[in-house]
Amino acid sequence: MDVNRFKELPILGILRGITSESVKPLTEAVVSSGLKTIEITMNTSDAPVLIRQMSVAAGDRLTIGAGTVLSLKDLHSALDAGATFIVMPVLVPDVMKYCVTNSIPVFPGALTPQEIYNAWNAGATMVKVFPAKFFGPSYMKEIKGPFQDIKLLACGGITPETIGQFFSSGADAVAFGGGIFSKERLSAGKFSLVEESIKALISGFKKARDI
Repeated sequence: MDVNRFKELPILGILRGITSESVKPLTEAVVSSGLKTIEITMNTSDAPVLIRQMSVAAGDRLTIGAGTVLSLKDLHSALDAGATFIVMPVLVPDVMKYCVTNSIPVFPGALTPQEIYNAWNAGATMVKVFPAKFFGPSYMKEIKGPFQDIKLLACGGITPETIGQFFSSGADAVAFGGGIFSKERLSAGKFSLVEESIKALISGFKKARDI
């Protein structure tokens, strides 16, 4: 993962529970939307296979990582499949240590000020504030008060209406998932709707950035 490239469009899509059949059309929808960064969660059935398939389908058009990495076993399976960054819902010390030692971009999850501080000091590329939707943009602003140098990725509650608020309140990046990549949409093959929804998010980000 090129972290500087991610910072140019700091929006991360989270894929959970997808199937092999949806990989190719989903990849094309994501690429067409303009999104550059995707994670596939390791608690998805056959996640390493899906990571490999999407990496092949996307080529250099997407940066693909692994999410919900909770053990060294998950970590190595993800890296072997071609994941180029790692995301966790919490701070898993041995996973964190391996990523930092081997210069693998890593986004551990945290919520409280102490957890966020600990994750950043452990070497996080950014700290994933999760679940952000229950606290909203105002929480990001409060955290940035004492921790202005800590890079924060807000996960949860990201919509075209809120994305600008999250960034203006101090988020350095955001992540979205089931609200756009819903099982209903994917099982029904509504990939064009997925594409349009992502475009709306990106548009919201760009408007906020230009203000």
